[in-house]
Amino acid sequence: MSDFDKITLQAMEATAAASAAYLDACDSGAEGDRLDPEYYRACGDLLLKIFALVDPEQDFPDLLRRSPAAREIADSIQLRRRIEAGKLGYP
Repeated sequence: MSDFDKITLQAMEATAAASAAYLDACDSGAEGDRLDPEYYRACGDLLLKIFALVDPEQDFPDLLRRSPAAREIADSIQLRRRIEAGKLGYP
């Protein structure tokens, strides 16, 4: 669990869920909705920033189960952390 209180985590999860829902809808080719590239990018950036502050697997497990976009971003952050940790061991 992260150092954020429960209310803050709930707010972050609601925001992350809304962003992930838009990304998932666009990625699945939602009919009738026009893709707004700037909003899509903003949702991805916001999800990335939220997941960088918390441990999504521990703090938002339901979101990760429901959302392919959330899982992708969480996986990319985890991979980046592993790469950065590996760099610390080598000069």
